Amino acid sequence: MIAALLERLQSLAPDALRSPIARQLGPRARSARMAWDRVTIICVALLLLIGLVMVTSASIYTVGQGGDPFSYLKRQLLSAVFGLIGAVWVFRRPVETLERLGPLLLWIALAGLVVVLVHGLGTVVNGSRRWIRVWIFNFQWSEAARLLIVLWLASYVVRREEPFRNTLKGFLLPMGCVGAAAALMLMEPDMGAAVVLVMVCLGLMFLAGARLLHCAAVAGLGAGFGTLLVLFAPYRMKRVIGFTDPFQHAQDIGYQLVQSLIGIGRGEWFGVGLGESVQAKYYLPEAHTDFVFAILAEEFGFLGIVVVVSLFVVLSVRALLLCRRAMQQGKKFHAYVAGAFGLWIGFQSLINMGVTMGILPTKGLTLPLVSFGRSSLLVTLVWVGIMLRIYHEVVGVQRTVVRAPLGVAGANNVASAAVAEVGA
Repeated sequence: MIAALLERLQSLAPDALRSPIARQLGPRARSARMAWDRVTIICVALLLLIGLVMVTSASIYTVGQGGDPFSYLKRQLLSAVFGLIGAVWVFRRPVETLERLGPLLLWIALAGLVVVLVHGLGTVVNGSRRWIRVWIFNFQWSEAARLLIVLWLASYVVRREEPFRNTLKGFLLPMGCVGAAAALMLMEPDMGAAVVLVMVCLGLMFLAGARLLHCAAVAGLGAGFGTLLVLFAPYRMKRVIGFTDPFQHAQDIGYQLVQSLIGIGRGEWFGVGLGESVQAKYYLPEAHTDFVFAILAEEFGFLGIVVVVSLFVVLSVRALLLCRRAMQQGKKFHAYVAGAFGLWIGFQSLINMGVTMGILPTKGLTLPLVSFGRSSLLVTLVWVGIMLRIYHEVVGVQRTVVRAPLGVAGANNVASAAVAEVGA
């Protein structure tokens, strides 16, 4: 009965059930209400699909010898489902909500990093205390902490723009908070996460107008401190030695890198075929995690490498272009978050592939959306949800304003109201 009544009302007065903004903007306003970044969605979907296929291919043989051959696929799928739910949830929230919650997000991130280090609360895996037990799986808090700290930093440089750009104190305060978070990550220890956090935050601060001298000084200090961490930690020093001449240490510290390089070499131009990797079956340990790129190169060859690298390049450049577009509209928080996402996806994918190919020393960093890593996958998809919301608020509003009937009286008021409605 109610449905019939609504249909009758709409037939009698088609505009009666539309919002005032939609009535004034005309019949094309409905299509402008929602803006989808199809390029980002396609890139993320393809990387996610490639990741599910490669995780299965890299683990199905070794795991199937004594258990469920699809166990890693099932766990990765479950994480993807939770990540997509989280992406939808953040997409439905205005970006300004994240900006208002900036200080709270920082405290949550730091509190989580402290909790991980507490005996009995943090979970130790392979000698590192990086995880918190959440329901049915261990969650690596450093993944979430990086996102929360970036959101806080973006809100800080907007709120404190003048002192941040023009005074040393304004620059050192946020850098000190980032340094404290990085120090907590190093205590786990998780040097890879700490390095990526500092690099992304430093890049974000440079985008926000920090002085080049300040950024260069912090980068230099960070490089020096990182060198000391390597020199005084035997296991890190072994990784560097294995990286400099892996074939000289092929039976011990260089074993994993040597097997990775052999797998990449076997792939040649078009690969040996899906599921035909010898390295994943017999030689490369934990091939489905940090070294899944080597298995992809072995099974799909140079062609597979080009496809995956191209997807990451498009995703990173797309985020940086969105950053510029948001900045042109004066939406600085949107711009800084988008820029940070572009820097992060570029840095982490570059480091992972560089490690796999022997260009960089071995570090435990996942290849975003591709490697098996449930915490990484979940947080990455949530970040993608934020990016899609930013695109909607930046591009969707712009389209609505452009399509407004500018020739009628009060067009400026209509456009302003459209911005308010679409951005809500």
